[in-house]
Amino acid sequence: MFNSLLNLFFPKVCAGCRKLLLATENVLCTNCRHEMPLTQYHLDSKNEAVKKFYGKIEIEYASAFLYFNKKGIVQELIHNLKYKGQEDIGTILGNWYIEDLRELQLKIPFDVVIPVPLHKRKLKERGYNQVTTFGKTLAKGLEIAYDDTVLYRKKYSKTQSKKNLLGRSENIENIFDVHSIEKHQNKHLLIIDDVLTTGATLEACSRALLKIPGIKISIVCMAMANS
Repeated sequence: MFNSLLNLFFPKVCAGCRKLLLATENVLCTNCRHEMPLTQYHLDSKNEAVKKFYGKIEIEYASAFLYFNKKGIVQELIHNLKYKGQEDIGTILGNWYIEDLRELQLKIPFDVVIPVPLHKRKLKERGYNQVTTFGKTLAKGLEIAYDDTVLYRKKYSKTQSKKNLLGRSENIENIFDVHSIEKHQNKHLLIIDDVLTTGATLEACSRALLKIPGIKISIVCMAMANS
């Protein structure tokens, strides 16, 4: 009865289109689920996400689950996840993507999921890292570790949501570091982030992690900017 009253005064709406959700729907309505722009990158070892890092840094694999289009469903989802506290969006996307990644896990076994970290000041301001639920869901589904302690961000920066793609790539070098070069030696690390744009942030994270001896790196994002 309490839940019924709660839904009456605070009805659940779709995180993609803001329409009322049916009792059988969760986070996303059926229509939005059918309209999600899936990349299917997991079927292509030379996909556009992989190409972002050609000649920049050696990786085992890269992928993104969805295409990010301006004013599209995915932009709305990421915005609600990042700024509106709707962390369950990360869980939904992680559970959806895990079946594809399990197929990859048979060919490219991952050992640890590593999230792109927020600066401690930004984490305090926002209250959470927007990729945490996504990463923990992937780690649970792949039956591997999740570690948000080894990689950290040294410099604070304001939100990048209103910057253009070129602006996002500036001043990104040397802003990440690792707490220990002994941890995860000889492991395959899966770095995760929300949206892949230029790849500069993930490249900087990878360079910091490469201080750890013998590691391999792969990258997975919720979405990739559809240029």
